[in-house]
Amino acid sequence: MNNTQSTPSGGQRPDYSDEISLVDLVATFIRRRRVFYVVFVTVTLAGLAYALWMPDEYEYASLIQIAQKDSKEFVQPPETIIATLESRWFPEVKAIYREKHGRKLPFNVSFINPESTGLIRFSSNTTKEEEKSVGAAHSSLISSVEDHQKVLIEGERQSLERQLVSLEKAIETLKGEKDAGEAIAGTIERRSRLEAKLEGLQGAEVLVTSRQSAEKVAPKRRLIVVLAVLLGSMLGVFLVFISEFAALVREQVATESAG
Repeated sequence: MNNTQSTPSGGQRPDYSDEISLVDLVATFIRRRRVFYVVFVTVTLAGLAYALWMPDEYEYASLIQIAQKDSKEFVQPPETIIATLESRWFPEVKAIYREKHGRKLPFNVSFINPESTGLIRFSSNTTKEEEKSVGAAHSSLISSVEDHQKVLIEGERQSLERQLVSLEKAIETLKGEKDAGEAIAGTIERRSRLEAKLEGLQGAEVLVTSRQSAEKVAPKRRLIVVLAVLLGSMLGVFLVFISEFAALVREQVATESAG
């Protein structure tokens, strides 16, 4: 079977008149360039105005060292404290602010625990006008952490003290028995360990409260203007060809109506 395709007679090339060439695209763009200019300038100016209108924002940070049993163990894991802050104490702060001011809290508070530390960092990005509100929110959250940590550390202290009292009684009892020297020595050693734990208890400590960053963190005005220029360019090109398409459709409809 012969699979060769026949070529047009006379050696003529196929007709590709329906294809759009690069020249056609450039010609369309030049013909509709005013649409591009209007869209580009409008979007760019809007982005510039937005960048200039947006107020400066700064980061406000607070830092707290949580309570510790000793240098290696915390009274409560930092992850648990952060989870409680996010799910309980911070929603309470937002609810109180809304009830007092009739609007939602105008900033967020994020919490992080630097790796391998007992520190919890509170941070908020907002304007200087909200400085007092940030300070009040951070202080309220820190107080919640401190109060909860005091309860835990006091519970740990009371538990150790009860154990020490029991050991003291055990030592007094063993002193009246014969051949109890080894048992007394072991009990005294255990008492020493408990006393060291009691002395090693450390309550929560506030290191920084709502400290403002030296440099502003937002808005990124240059980035906003660059994005506005890019968006204006893309939208302008898009609308150039949309307007050309709309003009061709109107022309076609008018021709058919006249015919």
